[in-house]
Amino acid sequence: MEKKLHVAVIFGGRSGEHEVSLMSARSVLSVLDPAKYEVTQIGITAEGKWLTGEDVLGRFENGKLDGLEQFMLSPDPSVATPHMSTAIDVYFPVLHGTFGEDGTLQGLFELADVAYVGAGVVGSAVGMDKGVFKDVMLANQIPVVEMMVVLRAEIENDMISLIERAEKIGEYPLFTKPANLGSSVGVTKCSNRSDLQEGLMEASSFDRRVLIQKGVKNVREIEVSVLGNDDPIASVCGEVLPSREFYSYESKYIDGTSGLMIPARLPEEISECIREYAVRAYKAIDCAGMARVDFFVEKDTNRVYLNELNSIPGFTKISMYPKLWEASGLPYQKLVDRLIELAIERKAERDRTSHTYRRNV
Repeated sequence: MEKKLHVAVIFGGRSGEHEVSLMSARSVLSVLDPAKYEVTQIGITAEGKWLTGEDVLGRFENGKLDGLEQFMLSPDPSVATPHMSTAIDVYFPVLHGTFGEDGTLQGLFELADVAYVGAGVVGSAVGMDKGVFKDVMLANQIPVVEMMVVLRAEIENDMISLIERAEKIGEYPLFTKPANLGSSVGVTKCSNRSDLQEGLMEASSFDRRVLIQKGVKNVREIEVSVLGNDDPIASVCGEVLPSREFYSYESKYIDGTSGLMIPARLPEEISECIREYAVRAYKAIDCAGMARVDFFVEKDTNRVYLNELNSIPGFTKISMYPKLWEASGLPYQKLVDRLIELAIERKAERDRTSHTYRRNV
């Protein structure tokens, strides 16, 4: 009998997207075939404590963590992971936002020399920081919406001049958002100066770097899923039909009222342009495993803007990433299997790299 792969699914985390992570993890765990995988659940509390044991996800959802054991992943590859009956073959992080999707966790995985699903340190960090990401897109001739990045210190010390600078980006509405967060947490649509001030304060509570972005009027929100390592592929395009003023946290995860149109009704040349931009963006930041790439398309002109790239996109039952692959012929369970395969392939590629140099004397 073929040996089962030991997969550790990690969820929760020190992030404003902690609850979203639990929802995503529930879906991923539901499709891991027990005939193929030995599964370990690892939950990270909002305070950063790593816990494992029986039904970790259920306990996190109910807030009853008594009896769970602390889990330790050592940055020293020679140190065995305690409490494990067999070595973990692949770590599957289902962590959105800070300390999970921003390169910090990936750095630990690299130090520990383990296989893991998703992008590495660079791809995760650049994809996460919306300001740096947009600069990289501009360097690669991929169009983005006009924006500026400001620091929390500027918001606290010189709000008036900051607002004056922000208003030069364009007319209201403007959007404020934390540079390093997702799921629309901390995002505010600002219709006037008062809104902008409140939006800046809200966003700066989640990050020391805040993005101010020009609002693009009369646009469609188009998303594409990307899958792969060195030779990634893009799914069909999907369109988000927001039930609120914009695709907010509530419409994504709470009321589920936003609609999805898959495939999006776009001219073929626009769909191909979007899919090409998505793959180019993915390669430009050295992403791996998976990403969802979000676009705006002006309704009147069909002009395309790349908005964001999410290196650990949502995996809930209403999430766009798996739905787009399902529409492209890759069902949810096979998608999860493929992500695990990609993690193992990428680890094998990393193992080919020499980390020592001995000069011939």
